[in-house]
Formats: sequence, structure tokens, C-alpha cells
Amino acid sequence: MAKSENLSRRQLLTALLGGQFAHSVGCGRSTLPPAGELSHTRFDLGHLLRDGVEKSVSPDAYKDVGVTIVGGGIAGLAAAWRFKRAGFDDFVLAELEENPGGTARGGRRNGFKFPWGAHYIPVPMPENQALIQLLSEMQVIEGLSEDGRPVVSEQFLCREPEERVFNDGQWYEGLYPSHGASEEDLLQLAAFRAEMDRWAEMRDASGRRMFAIPMELGSDDESVRKLDQMSMEQWLNERGWNSPRLRWLVDYSCRDDYGLPPDRVSAWAGVFYFAARIARAGQESQEVITWPEGNGRVVDYLKDVADDQIQTGLGVFEVKAGTNTELAQVAALDTKTRRPVGYRSEQVVFAAPQMMAKYLIHGFSESGRDSTGFRYGSWLVANVHVKERPENAGFPMAWDNVIRDSRSLGYVTATHQSGVDHGPTVLTWYYPFADVDAVITRKQMLNLKWADWVDVVLTDLRRAHPDIDALVTRVDVMCWGHAMVQPLPGFVWSPEREQASRPLGPIHFAGTDLSGVALLEEAFFHGVRAAEEILAVRGILDQPLVDIRNG
Repeated sequence: MAKSENLSRRQLLTALLGGQFAHSVGCGRSTLPPAGELSHTRFDLGHLLRDGVEKSVSPDAYKDVGVTIVGGGIAGLAAAWRFKRAGFDDFVLAELEENPGGTARGGRRNGFKFPWGAHYIPVPMPENQALIQLLSEMQVIEGLSEDGRPVVSEQFLCREPEERVFNDGQWYEGLYPSHGASEEDLLQLAAFRAEMDRWAEMRDASGRRMFAIPMELGSDDESVRKLDQMSMEQWLNERGWNSPRLRWLVDYSCRDDYGLPPDRVSAWAGVFYFAARIARAGQESQEVITWPEGNGRVVDYLKDVADDQIQTGLGVFEVKAGTNTELAQVAALDTKTRRPVGYRSEQVVFAAPQMMAKYLIHGFSESGRDSTGFRYGSWLVANVHVKERPENAGFPMAWDNVIRDSRSLGYVTATHQSGVDHGPTVLTWYYPFADVDAVITRKQMLNLKWADWVDVVLTDLRRAHPDIDALVTRVDVMCWGHAMVQPLPGFVWSPEREQASRPLGPIHFAGTDLSGVALLEEAFFHGVRAAEEILAVRGILDQPLVDIRNG
């Protein structure tokens, strides 16, 4: 692979979609759809600061506020929600992007709603009280069963058919490619499921599930922690599970939640993916809650709760903890006016990625903290508008549609939850840069144009839908440069990760990366936890919603 910043079409398709494209694509580009846009998460703030924009905040430009929340992803929005629910309004949330929500946000165009990232939530277990309260407020959860399990309104549970897989030229129901599976394949699948059931049923000496969502509610027993010392691939090898179909299922699952192949995923995270979603042995994984706009529905609700306190277009560039006699200070650049602004606060919720802490928090490295182990993966998401459903060989279109031989994760259908199975729709296509970081750098990603990405998306979709080009009316593409934390072997139970969520003076940390796995539930938990830490310091914490293992 060439190391230059410019990639040929053949190089790009081969790197992203596989070697079979090296000799199957011509020099010309396929026909492009008539419309579309390419978006990136904002990367211009660093350029503005580098190019000499005024960074000193005059004393009279500071505003006094009780708490400043840095970052408007799910964690920052969750902290704001918890403050509001406690009757505490003396805070501001500073967010760089114009639209808060991070990778959970959704979009809308031409009457359609669709996700730009995360698109579902498994029905929470009874112990996840904070999320149950939120979903109850949203009227997603109607009540609790006799054993305390949430009862979800039928309209929000993913309707059938939930998923299908394209295998050997045809679509089949379900995710596991069972068509053509050998007896040995099925035996290994049964053994794998039995092992996941065993982990789901097991409890530690404190009565905790071995794997729970959020992970803080699960066990920290040594039997769990040692899984983090090997990769998921090594864990499979130890058990002699070499079925190509089982290996594919595990590979897909790791890329789906973590953006990594099994040889780079902690075995703890690999087992967590399956076991944490099983309520009892012998049961399927928890049902899935979803909306046409994916988890953008949650973002919109949280935004409405904290609307008056959210300030967008603010790029925070410095956080100072203050002293016993001085308030903490947060300095930001207003990207609209290009002028610095500041907030003085008694406490700060740092809900930005940990990779930013050493750059933004004054004295972070000198405090003994280290965030170098926090690694992040890149993602591509495309919303493909079609005027009619593409041809389907075999099982009909489902909510989740996966192509077995593809490095993409396939697509979800935006109108599926609405019960609209014919006519125009939007296909939200996902691609994790699980294997290609070494050959396609983030700089190269930023240099690629809309037409380059659309070519990749449509080339992949043609595997299963040869007629896709005639149906596409628009393709919008989003590049997420640092989309999600990577649970590499040794990271999840590292001292570095465990220390990262502890306060640094008046600065309280939140963010999904503090769990080592990028799930909405983890981000929401840490946002609520950080807010409750501050409410407790202020002496106004009522009934806590989260359980802290080491609290």
C-alpha cells in the first residue's frame, strides 16, 4: 500500500473491502448518485488555535456558574439530566459541535429519520436503575414485572424480522450463517452458547453478575479480570473452537461493538458482548429497543431537558482546577465569533474523551495521571437514500442486514420500525476501520472526497443488491475520526482505566471511554455518576441512581 496521502481507487477499495477487488475494478468510477454530502466531526479547532487565534480570556469575559460540563455527548447530557432531576440548574454545558449527542445523534431529511451512529439499546436489566428511570420518563418503559424487570412498550421493541445475513449469494434469516453449517459447526456453536450461559448465570461473592451493563455493576472478581490478559482470539483457541462460522460470528460482534477484530479485542470485552445481554441461562439476548433515528431519540430527549444550559460551538482549550481560594476555570473558543470565553465554577464535569485530558487539563500529567492507554477507532457511516427497496434474493429485508463476506457491518433500515416495508427508505451503512489503520491514516481519510466514500459504499452494497445504483437518490457520509474507545487486551482492567474515573480536585470525569467499551449505557452511567459525585459534595444528593463499586 502506498504511503502517500492520495490513494488510487483500486488501492482504496482493496484496503477497505478486500483483496478480491484488486482485479475486479476498472480504472473508471461507477455512476454516482445525484446528491449527497460529506461531513466530519470538527477538527478545525486545533487549526484555529495553532494559527494564532486569541486564547487569553480577559477577567471580565468569565462567567460565574456553579458547574461547567465539558462535552455534549451522552455522558455530558446525562450529567445535565441528573442535575435537572435534582433541581440543580446552576450549570452550563459547553459543546464544540453544533449538534450535541456525539456518536449517538440522529438525522432527518425528506421526511425520513435515521441514525448517524449508535442505533439501539438492549432492554436494561433490573440493576440499571438510572437508565430505567430515563426510559420510563421517555414512556418507553411502561412499568416493572413482578420480578423487577422493565416492561417495554411494544412499539419500541425491534419488530420482526430483526436481522438477516447474506451468505453464498442469498439472504437468510438470523445472524449466524446456519445454511450449509456442518455438524461440527453446530456443536461448536452450542458449546459457545453454553459457555455464555454459564457466565450469565454465575455470581461473585458479593452477588454481582460477572458481566453487567454498565460494567461497573458487574464483578471485578479475579476470574473476570484475567480474561483481560488475552485476546478473544486466544480465548477461542484455548477451547479449540475453530469453526469458520463461529469465528465469523465472534469477528462480526467484536467489529460491531468495538471496531476491532478478535485478535485485538480483550477476551473480557468479547465475552462481555454476549454474556452481559443474557438475563438467564437458556434465554436469548435481551430484546432490543430502537427508533428510526436510532439513539438520536435519546439525545433529543436529553437535549430538551437541559436546553437552556447547552452552549454549542464552544471549543474548550483549557481547564484549570483552581485552588482552595480560586474557582476552577474553563476557557473556550467561540467558533462563531472566534473569540475566547470562559467560565468560573466550583466543579467541572469533564465529559470529553480521555485522550484530550492531557491537552486540556492544566497539570494533568504532573498529577500522575496517564491517558496514553486510551486508544480510539475510526468509523464511516453512510445514509443511503433509495426510491424503492432493492432486490432481495431469499429472506426479505430486516432491520439489521449483514453481508457475511464484507468488512462492513451491513446496514439498518430506517423505516423498519415504522412498519413501512415497501417504497422509499434510508439504509444506514456502517464501516469500522478495524483492519486498515496501518494503511489508511486519519490524514488520508480527511483527504478523501465524497465521491471516494460513495464509491466504497455502493461497491459494497452491490454484493447483495446488484440493482442498487438505479435506486439511489442520495448518499450522505459521516467520518468519525475518533469514534470509540478500543478495549485492547490488558486495558479494561488496567490501573490506568480504573483511575481515570476518579475526581482530580474539583474536576469529575465522565465518558463512555472510562468503561473501556463504547456503549450508550456506559456513557449514561458515567454522566450520572459524575453528577451525583458533585451533588454529594454540595450536600444536595437525594436518592442515588447509580451504584459505585468502589464508592
